[in-house]
Amino acid sequence: QVQLVESGGGLVQTGGSLRLSCTASGGIFSSYAMGWFRQARGKEREFVAGIRSNGGSTDYSDSVKGRFTISRDNAKNTVYLQMNSLKPEDAAVYYCAADRRFWIVPRIAREINYWGQGTQVTVSS
Repeated sequence: QVQLVESGGGLVQTGGSLRLSCTASGGIFSSYAMGWFRQARGKEREFVAGIRSNGGSTDYSDSVKGRFTISRDNAKNTVYLQMNSLKPEDAAVYYCAADRRFWIVPRIAREINYWGQGTQVTVSS
């Protein structure tokens, strides 16, 4: 069973950048498809980005495509989310997700096996 710990959240101004990290332990990281979801207050958890276990394929929601980049370093058991050109609507708790049953994480949160505890991203206007 894999454990996930996110870091890198914080307060940023509109148009700014942040890089989130998620470090995994307790499993064979390179066998897991990884992803990022987010949940704003009062809203459902939504898919942001996903990356295949070998890093060969990525997937993005339309709302972040062109602004966010997901990547992974299997040697460091870490997945990243580089967030550029941040908007107030990007503010949310960001969660790292992992699942080894899929080539790439599904976009539906309830189908994901493993979650981190979340990291808060706040974007000031």
